[in-house]
Amino acid sequence: MWLREELKSRAKAVLKLNYWKAFLISIVIGIAGGNGGGGGSSRTNFNNHSDSGSWTSSEALFSNFKVNIFAIIALGAAIVFVIIVIVLAFRIFIGYPLEVGGRRYFVKSARYEDNRNCFSFAFYRENYSGIVFTMLLKGLQNFLWYLLFIIPGIVKSYSYSMVPYILADNPNIGNRRAIELSNNMTDGHKLNMFVLDLSFILWYLLCMVTLGLGFLFLQPYLDATKAELYLVLRENSLNMGLCTSEELQY
Repeated sequence: MWLREELKSRAKAVLKLNYWKAFLISIVIGIAGGNGGGGGSSRTNFNNHSDSGSWTSSEALFSNFKVNIFAIIALGAAIVFVIIVIVLAFRIFIGYPLEVGGRRYFVKSARYEDNRNCFSFAFYRENYSGIVFTMLLKGLQNFLWYLLFIIPGIVKSYSYSMVPYILADNPNIGNRRAIELSNNMTDGHKLNMFVLDLSFILWYLLCMVTLGLGFLFLQPYLDATKAELYLVLRENSLNMGLCTSEELQY
């Protein structure tokens, strides 16, 4: 069994060594994970110039209005569709490797090992496809659970939460094995993991008071704590024979 206070204490000790680098890594993870977003708006003006003797019929004016409205809706839908496709493509082909690379940084830091080149590691040709396909399968499965209802989706999000860390250790472990191992690792720990997240609630409230700015500084603390949690669950799994050291050692 693990204690929240011990995980947080170890996370703070790690962050003291190189906080600002961890700060930047957390920002990249946040962007890669789709936690931030933006939008824009466009304004279109339609000016109808007519001679004094044309388009005097109210039916013609209404018909023209409907055509303009439908054109705006169609254009808006097309723009939204393109934006969604771009965001999804970024998340899958760039965001997933960046997220795994960021998790690798925090795991390496928690072990006091060399944490350089963690992002490039995820883009190595021999690692990239395994990371992308496994993370995509994880996301799809979690999405399907959310379709059933919110609560099953939340529970499964905890079950799958160790997948990025497993890939950070071994990106070629196989998609189904990574998900299976994450399920096994978190079995019996999901409630404690939920309580661990709740233990940061005062920090979240403080961040809200600062209009969200505080989240930038809270996130490294969260990421470092989750890395410490993974190492504990990893050690438990090895001791229980749920996996081998070869599976989790890259």
